Amino acid sequence: MLIGTAQITLYAPWVHSLKEKRMVVNSILAKVQNQFHVSAAEVDCQDVHQTIVVGVACVAGTAVLADSVIDHVVNYIESSTEAEITNILKEIR
Repeated sequence: MLIGTAQITLYAPWVHSLKEKRMVVNSILAKVQNQFHVSAAEVDCQDVHQTIVVGVACVAGTAVLADSVIDHVVNYIESSTEAEITNILKEIR
């Protein structure tokens, strides 16, 4: 059993309040969890308006499958939001 994780940092320049940010984050998390059945949460920078840091984790039987799921999640986030991905930290354990 392997665990694939990713920490995805996004920049959303149009967000000017924590309420706006919460709406964007909740939308991203709900879409990712429903589409890919992975665990996802906002993991850092909760008090910074324009920076969103999302953590994603999946369990897989092989490293290739875990990496594939994480890649699909990153591609989905990139295509489903106007926020710009600025950093991705992936790890397979």
